Amino acid sequence: MSKRLFTREQIESLLKNKYVVRASEKSITYHANFKLFAVKRRREGLPPSAIFQEAGFNLALIGKETPKSLVTDWRRVFDAKGPAGLEGDNRGRHSKGRPPNFSAMSEKEKLKYLEAQVEYLKAENAFLAKLRKQRLN
Repeated sequence: MSKRLFTREQIESLLKNKYVVRASEKSITYHANFKLFAVKRRREGLPPSAIFQEAGFNLALIGKETPKSLVTDWRRVFDAKGPAGLEGDNRGRHSKGRPPNFSAMSEKEKLKYLEAQVEYLKAENAFLAKLRKQRLN
């Protein structure tokens, strides 16, 4: 993620572009139509910075490297999931880094989760013990 922070004036300027769905001080959400347009234009050989300039974006504002990384990501998503993959905002989806919300779980769910975790740790310990034993032999 970029360290660039947008000011209120810059956000207002970005929101005037028809290809921007949302803008905050930390991020810009682009319209799915623009993502599809950018992928198609890139396949025609147009460089990412030219695509963004053609769409009315100020590269000094969004960053000179931003178009290249975004279009690369969008092409990857398009190749994997087709045009539907470019719809909506998928940031943070399918993340495995978040711990479960215990306050929202019932006692049965908590118990089931903790039992599964104990089984996993037991299997991991058994594997490590076997690995240590092989090293000693």
